[in-house]
Amino acid sequence: MLNVYFLRHGETAYNADNNRYCGRTDIPLTEKGLEQARLVGEQLKNISFDAVYSSPLERARRTAQLAGGNREVISDRRLIEADFGQWEGKTREEFIQEKEALWTDWNRDPLHTRAGGTGETAKEVIDRVDDFFRWVYTRHPSGHILVVAHNGVNRLYLAWKLGMEVRHYRRLVQENSSITLFSLDESGELTLRLLNARLG
Repeated sequence: MLNVYFLRHGETAYNADNNRYCGRTDIPLTEKGLEQARLVGEQLKNISFDAVYSSPLERARRTAQLAGGNREVISDRRLIEADFGQWEGKTREEFIQEKEALWTDWNRDPLHTRAGGTGETAKEVIDRVDDFFRWVYTRHPSGHILVVAHNGVNRLYLAWKLGMEVRHYRRLVQENSSITLFSLDESGELTLRLLNARLG
């Protein structure tokens, strides 16, 4: 059985600005975000990770470096944040005011609706993240790995694996640099052990 420590990256300026949708914009961690990553590294320091994986975006890679105790970080594009289309760089209030129908459609059926009209569907996000975890299990069928990704992709994947209606994915909380722990078995079944936790 593989234990996956599944983190959202530390705070960015977009997170601090009313959770502005960051998506594929490659911005760094704030000073607070760097400290969050260091603190979670302290919480995880006694865990012997077999590997550390992250999204290629700087905010995730830097979090992985600090949280993983400066182990080698392996970037994988399948973990990159969702493409939010026309919502990129805007707060929810801003883009709903511009075109409320896009948000209504996404809320009703994110699996088949393109985020921001031109971005990814939830199914496209889930398929690539699931492909990553199926692949990673072939490399690490047991032990512990650290995976650092993003608020959108983490919650969509977890909602789907837990059998939730994917449109309810926002009911799963993923704070910056908090710890979610799940296990995967050979059949691909996910067992959630910790959600949005702080250790110690």
